[in-house]
Amino acid sequence: MPAPSPPTERPLRADARRNRERILQAARTVFGEQGPEAQMDDVARAAGVGVGTVYRHFPHKQALMGELVAQRFATLRANAEEALAAGGDPLEAFEGLVRRNAEIMAVDAAVQHAIGGEPGVWEAAEPERLELLRVGGALIERAKAAGRIRADFTADDMPALMCGLCATMAQPSFDWRRHLEIVLAGIRAWPTTSSGR
Repeated sequence: MPAPSPPTERPLRADARRNRERILQAARTVFGEQGPEAQMDDVARAAGVGVGTVYRHFPHKQALMGELVAQRFATLRANAEEALAAGGDPLEAFEGLVRRNAEIMAVDAAVQHAIGGEPGVWEAAEPERLELLRVGGALIERAKAAGRIRADFTADDMPALMCGLCATMAQPSFDWRRHLEIVLAGIRAWPTTSSGR
């Protein structure tokens, strides 16, 4: 007798899918306005659903914030894949991607808050984060092979770079674009002089 097939995850009904999307849209607004202190009740109210509906889709706040981050990481990864496929100058491809993704992050206050939040948020978004690092790492390695960025820079440096940038974005008195350009200048490989300095 053959072994039973493992259960497969059933797709959500249309109304459940709509509720999930409403919850995520509301959460992006609520967390963007209130930060991580916002509660699931606030999200439910903004989405026009009962709080039990929110908990059926997301068992806790970290899972909800993690899904917002995962969605954003998926967008950033798609941009990285596009930059990698386009070819061209490796440094321009890498810097263009970082600037493009930074512009997306700049208008997503919910993810800015979530990225600096609790570890559970990162855990929920881990698969997408790893995919983003993989594709971004390929761009970085291509630029390093061409001698365009410093040899000691790796994809593992990108989360710190983006977290620092998000912290700057959260302060209206700071110019995050200037911050980014200073960081990018520090990543570039500069030609050495004849004296080796």
